[in-house]
Amino acid sequence: MTITAALILFAVTWFMVFFVVLPVRFRSQAEAGEVVPGTPKSAPADHMVGRKAKITTMITVVIWAGLVWFITSGLVSIRDIDVMGHMPPPSALEQQGQK
Repeated sequence: MTITAALILFAVTWFMVFFVVLPVRFRSQAEAGEVVPGTPKSAPADHMVGRKAKITTMITVVIWAGLVWFITSGLVSIRDIDVMGHMPPPSALEQQGQK
């Protein structure tokens, strides 16, 4: 896995986890009883984005490390997920390489 692929995997994982973490402990202004004029009642009362970003980063590091290990371990290859049978058998590839 290249450095660029690892960084892209981290960024995608981070945003996916962030969108899962955002609604956790969400409290709207209507629930808090203090609606700021000019904002909808469903707007967050206290956003806590910084705290949620830190929590997201900690969770993402664990998930990302597991994904990197799984991808680089070789437990599953592209041939294992070729359920439609589009790839030629390995012996055919070896014969093409010899020609």
